[in-house]
Amino acid sequence: MNDNEALPPRAVPSSHRRGGVLTHVELTWIEKRIEHWLRFGRRTEEKILDRRRSVSSFAPGSIFGFVRWAANDYGTVVSRMDIVRAVESGQRYQTLPFVRPGGEILLRVDSWPKVERVLQAVDAIDALAIDPADVAPEYWRHLHNRLAAGHVPRDYTREQHIAWLKRRSVTP
Repeated sequence: MNDNEALPPRAVPSSHRRGGVLTHVELTWIEKRIEHWLRFGRRTEEKILDRRRSVSSFAPGSIFGFVRWAANDYGTVVSRMDIVRAVESGQRYQTLPFVRPGGEILLRVDSWPKVERVLQAVDAIDALAIDPADVAPEYWRHLHNRLAAGHVPRDYTREQHIAWLKRRSVTP
């Protein structure tokens, strides 16, 4: 078999067999050096590569929060949080480090104060007994835009969530 031949059916990765291609997120944890972790999201698959690395996979349409932090001998060099929606095969997407192939970025913040503010918003949503993965994508965009402009974002409410669930149930 050469590189141009199709793979036999038994060799197709499981992530391609379910009708859609999954979005894969590479997570790394090296204490006080590199910490990539998921704050929320519903994993479809998880593969542990070694004691420091794993790959979590998400079905199309899933929303997840991905936090990246890195430091060197002189202090923090990266503090970033992205809230991403996994896309269907053939849809347009934005590329993102450690996320393959990429996704629709709903929120992207840099610097620890902004990351901390997003984590507080996620905690407030958890306090409402709402899974952050089920929150309306418009809220994540709102939070991104308000933080980027230096304004205080509005809180996510139970009424807003109920309206989102109703809207989602009637749209194709």
